[in-house]
Amino acid sequence: MKRIAVLTSGGDAPGMNAAVRAVVRKGIYEGLDVVGIHRGYEGLLNEELRPLLRRDVGGIVNRGGTLLKTARCPEFMDKVYQKKAAEVLKKYDIDALVVIGGDGSMAGAQALAELGVVTMTIPGTIDNDMCGTEYTIGFDTALNTVVEAVSKIRDTTTAHDRVAIVEVMGRHAGHIAVGSGLACGAEIVLIPEKPVPLEDVCRHLDETHRAGKTNSIIIVAEGAYHSYDVCNFIKEHMHISPSVTVLGYLQRGGMPSAKDAMMAALMSEAAIDGLLAGKRNCLTASVNDHVVLLPYEEAKSITYPVSDAWYDLISVLGR
Repeated sequence: MKRIAVLTSGGDAPGMNAAVRAVVRKGIYEGLDVVGIHRGYEGLLNEELRPLLRRDVGGIVNRGGTLLKTARCPEFMDKVYQKKAAEVLKKYDIDALVVIGGDGSMAGAQALAELGVVTMTIPGTIDNDMCGTEYTIGFDTALNTVVEAVSKIRDTTTAHDRVAIVEVMGRHAGHIAVGSGLACGAEIVLIPEKPVPLEDVCRHLDETHRAGKTNSIIIVAEGAYHSYDVCNFIKEHMHISPSVTVLGYLQRGGMPSAKDAMMAALMSEAAIDGLLAGKRNCLTASVNDHVVLLPYEEAKSITYPVSDAWYDLISVLGR
């Protein structure tokens, strides 16, 4: 193995830059040439490749976003484009491709692997909902961002005796909502995995406010309810006028936490060491606080759902 390439794909996540930096510098340390692919699989199809040296990735370890840019590429699901991508990698003498991204990014890497391309995937998504790994790069930073925002919103809800609804990311998984809800002391958390009728939300608010609670935080994962629907329902059924804050892309940005920067380095090291040891087509997964290499098919068979214990504890502590 002489030359590898690296790309970031899908939604950006804090820590992606730290992973790119680690892949480049670890690869060069081991005697490899490293090529950066801009704009994910779209850039691969458009041949947006350039060599990366140590100094090219200087100063990015604590920077959010991704130096390599990213993009979603729906057409990459088509075998025709997958074959074209494999041909591009062959044209530039790429011996292995390191992909940094979520489930969709890993699916692209697996598709290339089936065409004979050697790949490794480093999990990078704030949602922490990727198969095969207990932890994805960017999740801890997103949690801290939400907790910081909610702590400021809580000041106003306390001062004015209000209910605040905070919408967080999580279209299909409620990891951010549950983790941040537990950390910031939210009274109610709504997630797609555990549907709750809005009548029950009103009942919970009525019970706790009758017991002396003067303000509440409701965290809503975007896949559970639209936050304004929750707000309007409460207005219609209670003598409460809640506020709504949609955190949106705020959760994806900013300097990665120490944990995310460290995990990016450790997972990147595992990817390069695995390639040099002859490992092929694996996810660098976090399992029981250890970084391991899991073949794609094995990784796809393992899921880590939201913790029931964490979810139940939020309700216990929020009364």
